[in-house]
Order: sequence, then C-alpha cells, then structure tokens
Amino acid sequence: MRTHRSRFAGLAFAIIWTANVAVAQESREGFITLFDGKTLAGWHVGSKTGHSATSDHKSGGRWVVEDGAIVGSQDIPGNGGIVITDEQFGDFEVVLEMNNDFGPDSGLFLRSTEDGKAWQAMIDYHAGGNLMGIYGEGLGGNPHVRNFSFGEKVTEIHPQEAPVPLPVLPESWPSFWRHGQWNELRARIVGNPPAITTWINGVKFMEWTEKEKRHSDTGGIALQVHGGGDFTKQFVRYRSIRVKKLTTQK
Repeated sequence: MRTHRSRFAGLAFAIIWTANVAVAQESREGFITLFDGKTLAGWHVGSKTGHSATSDHKSGGRWVVEDGAIVGSQDIPGNGGIVITDEQFGDFEVVLEMNNDFGPDSGLFLRSTEDGKAWQAMIDYHAGGNLMGIYGEGLGGNPHVRNFSFGEKVTEIHPQEAPVPLPVLPESWPSFWRHGQWNELRARIVGNPPAITTWINGVKFMEWTEKEKRHSDTGGIALQVHGGGDFTKQFVRYRSIRVKKLTTQK
C-alpha cells in the first residue's frame, strides 16, 4: 500500500513539475496568457459583425467559460459573432488549443476590428472547410489560400494548390489531427503589409505576404462563431490561449 502511495505521489509530482517547466519555458520565450481559464476577463463579445441573424438580434452569439475553455455557439439559430480581446496587438504570435465539434464555422482573427474585419487564420471545421488557411475577413475575401479542404468526414481531406503544399499525407491526417482531443493552432503576423504564417500541431501549414497595405497596423485577437444555419447545439472550444508580442526591424 505504501508503494502505491509512493508511486502516486511520484506521478503527481512529475505531472506538476512538467506543467511548471512548460509554463516557465513559455514565459522565457515571451508568451503571456490571454485567457485565465475561469472568466472572460480581458475579452468582450463583439456584436457588430455581419453574423447576426436579424437586425433586431445582435448579441454576438453565446460565449461562456466551461471546463477551462472558452465555448462559443449561436444563441439563436443563425446568430453568431466574435469574442475579442480588449487589448490591441500589432506584430505578434498567438497560440491556442482547439477542440471544436465538426460542423460549426469558426476562425482565429488577427488584428480584428470590432466589426470583425481581420486577417483570418481559418478554422472552418466542417465539410468543405479548412484549418489554418489564410482569409481576408471583411477584406473582400482576399486572400483566400488553403492547401486542403475537408471531405464529408473530419478524417477525410483533399489537397489543394497553395503557396505552401500540404505538409502531411492525406492518409496520415487522422493520426496527425486528433479529432475529439485538443490540438494546437498557431499564427504569426508581422509588418504591414503583413506576412502571415500558420501552424497546426507544430507543423507549418501556410505562409502569405501581402503586397499592399489594406488594413490597420493593430487590432484585437478574436474568435468567431459564424452566422447562418442552426448551430445552437454545436460548439467551438478554445483554451490555453497565449500571445507573444514581436518587435520587427523597420
């Protein structure tokens, strides 16, 4: 019995030590936490996007904290919006963990305005959608670059031509991307015109450099629940959201 307790105590210590090392490493690398895991402190819901169901209902969707994650959904059928940081950012790298239902259309907005104009790292987690392609949200849909699209199932992807070729084999996708578990998404934006890079689970998926200045130098970091359809019972989930402010050479 004493041996079991000893092993349990050792395991618990190892888990705590590993977590502390990860936090310390992240701190040394300059990342700061954007989400405390308990409240939406530092964030607010944006209801000025074009994702409202009607002109009379502009709540911005439903955003709550559950089990240490920001959970978003439509509050009534067709009604979405964004949750956006209070702080504005310029050049930065943002990383988060995602565990969404396969169906809702979401997105990670970079330098977002209150009405949702942004460079979007795509989280279109549905049939025909894509992860970590780059899209000009509210910027005329330009750019729109992706190196794969989902089939009818989350385990099925189809390569597409893009500036960065698909870095994983389609048949390897079900083991690379672990549906129903937490996966890491990361995006970096620097300069204006910006250079944008995205990663999935540590693997670079997309790069794009704009040729002209079309958006502001700074903005919020936002998460989206798309309008349209009925996604009141399907959810997007994000946790461990961190940002590193970058200083670039002018």
